[in-house]
Amino acid sequence: MEKKAPVAAIPFTSYQKFVIFILAITQFSVILDFMIMSPLGDMLMKSMSLKTSQFGIAVSAYAFSAGISGLLTAGFADKFDRKKLLLFFYIGFIAGTFFCSMATTFPLLVAARIITGLFGGVIGSISMAIIADLFSIQQRGRVMGFIQMGFGASQVLGVPISLYIAVYVGGWQSPFIMVGIMSVIIAGMIMLKLQPITKHLLVQQDKTALKHLLHTVAKKDYRIGFTATALLSIGGFMMMPFGSAFAINNLKITNAQLPILFMVSGVASLVIMPLIGKLSDRIDKYKIFAIACVWMMVMVVLYTNLSVTPLWLVIIFNVLMMMGILSRMVPSTALVTGIPDMADRGAFMSINSSLQQIAGGIAAAFAGMIVVQKDKFSPLEHYNTLGYIIVGITVVSMLMMYRVSAMVKKKISARTVVQPASPDTEPIVTEGI
Repeated sequence: MEKKAPVAAIPFTSYQKFVIFILAITQFSVILDFMIMSPLGDMLMKSMSLKTSQFGIAVSAYAFSAGISGLLTAGFADKFDRKKLLLFFYIGFIAGTFFCSMATTFPLLVAARIITGLFGGVIGSISMAIIADLFSIQQRGRVMGFIQMGFGASQVLGVPISLYIAVYVGGWQSPFIMVGIMSVIIAGMIMLKLQPITKHLLVQQDKTALKHLLHTVAKKDYRIGFTATALLSIGGFMMMPFGSAFAINNLKITNAQLPILFMVSGVASLVIMPLIGKLSDRIDKYKIFAIACVWMMVMVVLYTNLSVTPLWLVIIFNVLMMMGILSRMVPSTALVTGIPDMADRGAFMSINSSLQQIAGGIAAAFAGMIVVQKDKFSPLEHYNTLGYIIVGITVVSMLMMYRVSAMVKKKISARTVVQPASPDTEPIVTEGI
């Protein structure tokens, strides 16, 4: 019925390939900074004598500050060269990461996570705006497949290495030093190699940042996209903060086995993400999203109800669950990038990222109030309750994403995409797609 394979096969130029690479490793560093909080969770709670509610606050502090930062910068997001904007926030993220490595008390840890979130939380939205500017909608599934590989790569390389140096080298602070040093190198590459991204400046109509922000929020189609993304974030953030504590205290996985669990799940992610990205450019994106949601709901309920389980079985369950969780993100993100017009992309992505982070922060704090641990070494209680809540939220997110898909299809049908004459010519995409 839909014969769109020739359009979906638009090739990447050599520069587009570089942009994918630089954005992917940038995302890798930001995701790793956030991801290592979960596997270090048990170590942090024991070393600082934190309650589950306090650790939930430490995790959500990043999310809340990232959300606030995104809202504050949304009005300015389309007023500057996106390269300069990316560099400014990435440098701030680097400073926050080093500050995390120096935290010695709970208040200092929370403060460090707030600073990191203020800068790091905006980087993803800037990256999405860059992708929407430089890639057609028929390319974005593949692009998002590679960008989202940062999540898998952080589990394959970052998390196991971070856990190893935390356990055997310099304590839980040392992974943050590693991320900071790596990020300095990445910032140098962005500064030297990434070209200015300024085409959006030619179509600006709102004279002030506040008017631009209000103009973006006022659009009904945009608000539907914001809601769909926020719902996805709530489900993802609920389980994540206590993943390692659940594995250690309930499933009885040892600290030495934990890197193996994350590494195998990460390898699976590296295989799944590009595959889902390619499928998203060839098959209806919403269909893939819906199938992934159903798969995830089944696996989340099974996983959160496990008790003492052999490592090999935990790995299988974890991989199957991650397949569903991650397979939702590629098609849903690709769809959401198709909503805003070129003039609004930076603001839309900033607000979208803000609501995503705020929703995630609420979810993490809420999860910290539901999950209970009587002492440092006792099993977590009510973790399975989170699983049931996630199922309900996922059903609602499927309905919202269906509306997003319908909007994007309508927008695509109203415009045309001209395929480039050669692989080195950037595809011509009409505004809004």
